Amino acid sequence: MDKMLINATQAEEIRVALVKGQYLFDLDIERHGQEKKKANIYKGRVTRVEPSLEAVFVEYGAKRQGFLPLKEIAPDYQRDAKRSKPDQKLSVKDLIKEGQELMVQIEKEERGTKGAALSTYITLAGCYLVLLPNNPNAGGISRRIEGEHREELRDIMRRLQIPEGMGVIVRTAGMGKDLEDLQWDLDVLANQWHAIKDVNAQRPAPFLIHQEGDVIIRSIRDNLRKSIDEIIVDDPEAFIKTKNYIEQVKPDFGSRVKLYQDTIPLFTRYQVESQIESAYRRTVPLPSGGSLVIDRTEALVSVDINSAKSTGGTNIEATALNTNIEAANEIARQLRLRDLGGLVVIDFIDMTPIRNQREVENCLREALRSDRARIQIGRISRFGLLEMSRQRLRLSLGEASQETCPRCNGRGAIRGIESLALSMVRLIEEESLKQYTKEVRVQLPVNVATFLINEKREAMLEIEKRHSIRVLIIPNPHMESPHYSIDRIRTMDSDGGKKASYQLVETPEIVEQVVSPKEKPPEKPAVKHVVPPHRRREEPGFFKRLWTSLFGGSSSTGKKKKPSHRHSSSQTKSQHHSKSRSRSHHQGGRHRPQNQQNQQHRRRQQQGQKRHHNNPPKQGTPQERHHNNPKQGTPQERHHNNPKQGAPQGAKPSPQVKQPQPEPKHIKED
Repeated sequence: MDKMLINATQAEEIRVALVKGQYLFDLDIERHGQEKKKANIYKGRVTRVEPSLEAVFVEYGAKRQGFLPLKEIAPDYQRDAKRSKPDQKLSVKDLIKEGQELMVQIEKEERGTKGAALSTYITLAGCYLVLLPNNPNAGGISRRIEGEHREELRDIMRRLQIPEGMGVIVRTAGMGKDLEDLQWDLDVLANQWHAIKDVNAQRPAPFLIHQEGDVIIRSIRDNLRKSIDEIIVDDPEAFIKTKNYIEQVKPDFGSRVKLYQDTIPLFTRYQVESQIESAYRRTVPLPSGGSLVIDRTEALVSVDINSAKSTGGTNIEATALNTNIEAANEIARQLRLRDLGGLVVIDFIDMTPIRNQREVENCLREALRSDRARIQIGRISRFGLLEMSRQRLRLSLGEASQETCPRCNGRGAIRGIESLALSMVRLIEEESLKQYTKEVRVQLPVNVATFLINEKREAMLEIEKRHSIRVLIIPNPHMESPHYSIDRIRTMDSDGGKKASYQLVETPEIVEQVVSPKEKPPEKPAVKHVVPPHRRREEPGFFKRLWTSLFGGSSSTGKKKKPSHRHSSSQTKSQHHSKSRSRSHHQGGRHRPQNQQNQQHRRRQQQGQKRHHNNPPKQGTPQERHHNNPKQGTPQERHHNNPKQGAPQGAKPSPQVKQPQPEPKHIKED
């Protein structure tokens, strides 16, 4: 039983977990101030054209400029340049000019010192379709859809009314949907694209045009499948937001949304917290006793498999096979949880039989089948290594939540005290050899400075005597190894008033991170994704429409007897309005506002009280009383027997008085 758990009790962090029973197989976390920018649409301006890279740099409103290669620039933005030769290849400088404004979409978010990767080929993702508004040559069906479903979707796509100049891709969620569902989704995306184009033409660059939904909206849109039985939310505000969105786009799942109100935290109840913590660790244990060691580097992600305490097999080959199969399943899970992308190199335990290697490869492919990212898997080499690549969907868990260690700069190891002290002796010697050197000042951590002053005192004195300089070693309590600072004072430099050595200690600058109340709010998109309030409208059946066309009313009201005599034009008009009023007393308004229904209900009660006051009840059946006194009865019966008779006391004014009248509706009775 699959469940979607949404934890939104903390305003700083929203987490969405997909669990199968109590097994966590997917996770998405969004932190305040680190909102996802991928798929956002901006209007940018070209600031620099680089022919050597065949790309341009675009300013779109972020701190760093975006990188836009020539192959991602649509022909609509390229200028018509003349070729000196028929087969000449035009440069990006001939096609794009500086200062040109473009509508761009973020393909890859900023990472470290790299700017975002941009594209002018816009994609708009819906519930079942992906619209390619300026790329008509692209489109098709998701690669995950196979067999008969693929043929059915091809037939439906031929009947889709796709706007000219646009392309469409059917998502995996569109499998099993009919033409009406797909056409509705396509119309929503087309209207959204027209709104984006209108805003793009009105404002100058740079600014944010369209922003992707938050983590809750994205998770529901991308991961909601028939296999998910429950959507459990632990925050009332997030519950209302989730409920409203699902009722708009996928009303069939509305009953599956539930509010969690237990005192035990939601993720703790389903034993998810401990599994999330494993995604932050470097070492991940395996059930049989083995372990995974995951290291993320600048070039690739390395995964090492250790047998450790795994001794469950009958021999060494069986133990290696079982450990590798467990590792393959866990690697696929950890790649999804951490969202690791790029090149991944896996070092499996050596296996001699080729069939065991193929079994591990097939197990890894099967475990990665449920991953939404594009993945390419190679073979296990003769060195026991398997190479694979995975599409990066968003910032990895480590990049989004972890900071580089300021002491080791992310290396994970630092130099020892003696090694750092000896290197300082060599650096002091090097600075002393320079011409016009008068003094060398070295600021070191306390433990390294202590080692130099005591254990290496003779070496320092020898350097001073040999080069006729002064070496000043300053212990700095604000430093930690392997950090240090070395300054060279020349003979022509001033001493700065000859300060004492303890006054030369450098103190780090304390940056107070105070949130100002007048802080600039985050940029808001010019076009917001608004889903229509009613996804589809229930159309009446064939017999109901036939009855309405023949008798002018619904099948339920058509049984009432209509007057056979005709009146003048004014009387006919009066009868028409009176009939519409009589229907409004007995019929529920499907499109009628609620306040209008309440007013009519109070008006009917007032009319009934006045009739009861003027005409006290008499003996006999209602048919006998109506036969003896036709003035009694309902307003409809009085009007039916005597059309010329006025409306009852307290009823609506006559149609001859020019009052705003609601248009009559032919709808079912309550």
